[in-house]
Amino acid sequence: MRKYFVLLIGLTFLLPAAFGEVSIQNDQQYIGDDGAFHVVGEIQNDLNLPLNQVSVFVTLYDENQKVIVTKETQSLVNTIMPEMKGPFDFIFTNLNADEIKSYSLDFDYSISDPKGQVIGIISSELNRDNFNNIIISGTVENNGENTANTVAVIATLYDKEGNVAAVSRVHPEPDYLSSEDDVFFVVSMPDKNQISEVTHYTVVAESEEYAAVPEFPIGSIGLLVGSVSAYIGITRYSGRVITNLISATNPK
Repeated sequence: MRKYFVLLIGLTFLLPAAFGEVSIQNDQQYIGDDGAFHVVGEIQNDLNLPLNQVSVFVTLYDENQKVIVTKETQSLVNTIMPEMKGPFDFIFTNLNADEIKSYSLDFDYSISDPKGQVIGIISSELNRDNFNNIIISGTVENNGENTANTVAVIATLYDKEGNVAAVSRVHPEPDYLSSEDDVFFVVSMPDKNQISEVTHYTVVAESEEYAAVPEFPIGSIGLLVGSVSAYIGITRYSGRVITNLISATNPK
């Protein structure tokens, strides 16, 4: 797959305290077992500032590089903290997948106010049910001082090449957590076309008030292990929007 060339417009002028870049990684296309066409991947934040309002744009092309359709979606993680990722999933249900020969991806984002990273996954486990569906279950905890509202859990599965295989976002019940409370969650990944190649996964949780803490669970399928880094000492750059234009072709 061809690498992306990222143009950060006006970065030096607008954000003198920002270092690094924002990029799309681990993207690929696939056809689900329901016939839907997907383009999945991750927004990687290598700035020292958090991001929000992250939009991703995909354009699909036929064999003559004629545009078939362009579509917008959002990162499943609302606030992407420094050194973290936000997965995305484009789903097309009314296209002839055989006509799609390549795609390009663009994105834009806003710089966010900092949020405490206190919504953490304290346990998680990946299993397969009797129908070979992947089920990820675990517990999410609020280590903040205030109630966390609209808690969401985001799971990302990866194949042996390290590319995103599937993503899912769910809200546990209840989807609010008082300080020091925890709640059980279940994330289902039923697409059998993708889960057969899964080798590892990540799970993060966030709320309206708090940003996600990275979680690298250990399991029986060669999962990654990582450490959690706190986000400290940030300058506020709320409301400033930078458009990042990237273009890449992904031949079949």
